[in-house]
This record gives sequence, structure tokens and C-alpha cells, in this order.
Amino acid sequence: MKRIRLVLLLALAAMLAAPSVTADSILMARQFAFLFQGVDGPQAGKALHLMKPAELVTRLKRGERIIALDVRTPAEAAVYGMTLPETLAIPINRLFMPENLRRVPRDRLVLVVCKSGTRATAAGTALRAVGFSNVYVLKGGLAALGGYLSPVTANAPVAAAGK
Repeated sequence: MKRIRLVLLLALAAMLAAPSVTADSILMARQFAFLFQGVDGPQAGKALHLMKPAELVTRLKRGERIIALDVRTPAEAAVYGMTLPETLAIPINRLFMPENLRRVPRDRLVLVVCKSGTRATAAGTALRAVGFSNVYVLKGGLAALGGYLSPVTANAPVAAAGK
């Protein structure tokens, strides 16, 4: 009998500790299902709005105006920062405050960047979930861009830059 009570008590504790499914969580799950519906096979990166460093360099050389949204900490950005003409530096832990969301344009391509792409992917996905369809993520982050960009790639004509 003690064993049955213990099992029932543990089962009750597990039920109470489990997250409850609310209308809000169901709505959020539907939004993510919509966002990720095309994420499959070789087109997964494109569906996730990932931009490779080579594509970024090519677009910049063509004169496209891209807004870089740097979601790293101020200390990181102070040591190794973005110098694109239109860069927003908003740490990920402050990005979703209303005053900072208002700073992110909805009518221009926004490229979210961080060191390795992890925080940028999370921020970019969340921004798309709240209605920013123009948000992309630098695949591999600034580390990948630094690995790709050299004097040769930086100075190559546009046609050769993506190769």
C-alpha cells in the first residue's frame, strides 16, 4: 500500500510539474510550424533565411543596402565590431524590448549577426515569428565571415566574389 501511495504521489508531482499547454503556446507552435514548413532537404538553409558569407560580400559589392543587426554583447562589439554603414547593435537580451524592436526596419533586408551564428539564428527566428519577414542570419556568424574574407575575396570583382 505504501508503494502504491508513493507511485501515485510521484505521478501527481510529475503532472503538476509538467508544463501546461495553453492557447498561447498552441498559437506559438502554429507560428513555428508555419516558419519551418519549408525546412527540408537541400533547401533548409534558404528556408531558415541563412545567408552565406560569400552571398553577403557579393550583395555588398553590388551596392545593396543591408542593415546589420549585431546581437552580441556591448563588450564583444567593442573589441570586434561591425563597420557596415547601417549597423544596429542591440544585444539579444534587449532586442525584444518594444523600444528596440521599433528600431529594426521592416522595409529593408536585415542581416542578424553574432560571433558564430547561434544567437543570430535564435534572434532571427524569433524576429520572423513576430512578423519581420525581411530578416536573414549570417550563416556561421562573424567567425565564418572572417574565415571567408581575405584580401583576395574582398578585392575581387563581383562575378568572382561568390566563387
